Amino acid sequence: LVGHGPSPSSSTTGAEKWEKKYRAHQVFGDHHGGVTGAHTYFYADEAKCDQHMETFLRCIDASSGSSEDGFSAIKLTALARPQFLVRFSEVLVKWRKFFYQMAAEQGQAGRAVLDTKLEVEKLQEALANLGIASKAESQQWFTGENLSTSGTVDLLDWNSLFDSRTKLSRPLLIPNRMTGQLEPLLSRFSEEEELQMKRVLQRVDVLAKRAMEKGVRLMVDAEQSYFQPAISRLTVETQRRFNRSQPIIYNTYQCYLKEAYNSVTGDMELSRREGWHFGTKLVRGAYMEQERERAAQMGYEDPINPTYEKTNEMYHRCLDYVLEEITHSRKASVMVASHNEDTVKFTLRRMMELGIHPSDKKVCFGQLLGMCDQITFPLGQAGFPVYKYVPYGPVNEVLPYLSRRAQENRGFMQRATRERDLLWKEVKRRLLTGNLFS
Repeated sequence: LVGHGPSPSSSTTGAEKWEKKYRAHQVFGDHHGGVTGAHTYFYADEAKCDQHMETFLRCIDASSGSSEDGFSAIKLTALARPQFLVRFSEVLVKWRKFFYQMAAEQGQAGRAVLDTKLEVEKLQEALANLGIASKAESQQWFTGENLSTSGTVDLLDWNSLFDSRTKLSRPLLIPNRMTGQLEPLLSRFSEEEELQMKRVLQRVDVLAKRAMEKGVRLMVDAEQSYFQPAISRLTVETQRRFNRSQPIIYNTYQCYLKEAYNSVTGDMELSRREGWHFGTKLVRGAYMEQERERAAQMGYEDPINPTYEKTNEMYHRCLDYVLEEITHSRKASVMVASHNEDTVKFTLRRMMELGIHPSDKKVCFGQLLGMCDQITFPLGQAGFPVYKYVPYGPVNEVLPYLSRRAQENRGFMQRATRERDLLWKEVKRRLLTGNLFS
């Protein structure tokens, strides 16, 4: 599944607000000011992207040498110009929004993502009426091997059309809802942006091959929502190639986003249809303050869940969906990347109920180095695969990252107090039993 924007609006004002979300913006494209809780790369040039790739290759080698079944995390903003990722996201989401426009005209507005199915005949008539393609032309669209034979087209079928249509010389036209005119979908793509696409795919390909050789799994970190459609699309393309027999590439889903469940379920369904292994890391999210600042400045709907409780519900809903898939198909794997004790307990309970054993290595856990050791170590001692996420780099870059993590995690001091109390309890226990240094 590609881009995930807000639900289609029937009003011009709503469409206008949506357009603003994926509009390239210098401050929020290449600039990383105001990001709390994660590092955002500042684009310099293509040579710098190649340097980042070399750093990631060394990280993969280090992970391979330090542990079995290791992970290495990468960020696509380090491997491509962020402004390109914004523009590519805009194109992907426009294509998806066009699908929802057609669905609304067929009386299917408001349905769940995978329950929305366009009748091919009606769709062909609509395309002809809009002047996009004659019925004879559009019949060629719906005869590909990737499309459903049921006489309907769902969002995944629609997304597969994007690839076949954009490879043709004739520009793919879609209606602009604000002007009522037809516009080429790829009108914003320049020759340089085409080269950007090739370069970032080549860099990810190099990293994925090294990861496979070294027995390391590659996690593609999630980033800001206006980059994410492009990042997800590029990650899925890599999963298609490398996750055939086992999950080498892991995509990351941010559960503080309102569209998280749609993203997870859509990508999972795509992996089922195409037969590859679904690898995912679930996080709550690290860009909340910048996301909300950008939405307010540019005038579109806040993409973040309104409360922490809603984000918890979303996390558990997405996680439960993946756990059930593990039980049914064994072709899914998940990293529960969380410092939340309730989420860890929820995962353990559901694993027991669904018969997922720790030795299956389908479920693993992750926490940041230096945080929540009272979660990490008991999990490891109980036989669960558990990992520490290790930030690395020059001190002047890593320390601001760690300070932002503390700032973003508003419950940090409460957790620090809890860790102190647990440590003191353990010291007293050892004093009383005469085992202080054991």
